[in-house]
Amino acid sequence: VQLQASGGGLVQAGGSLRLSCAASVRTFSTYAAGWFRQAPGKEREFIAAISYNVGNTYYADSVRGRFTISRDNAKKMVYLQMNSLKPEDTAIYFCACPGRSWTTALDPTGYDVWGQGTQVTVSS
Repeated sequence: VQLQASGGGLVQAGGSLRLSCAASVRTFSTYAAGWFRQAPGKEREFIAAISYNVGNTYYADSVRGRFTISRDNAKKMVYLQMNSLKPEDTAIYFCACPGRSWTTALDPTGYDVWGQGTQVTVSS
């Protein structure tokens, strides 16, 4: 699996961005997917995940109610819609997948395939 994230940028507080992640694997529909972020001087944070069959989603408390993860298996894409952005959302955002099919989306330690990261900067 290879992943390519895009869609980051500079936005004012209260604004929105949509991140996209393109997967290269033919059987993407069998892989869970997630988004992580890392702010300067902080540990990487597991913020959202979606199961391979779209049946389950996970959100960290810090983003729940503002961010929405979705996927289009036919297009082999995962999205992160980010609304009501805050300055504390400033970070590099990474999409990721587990290295194996049919695995849970909810275990952050199971993600071992990473996209290159896309910078999100929210100004106050």
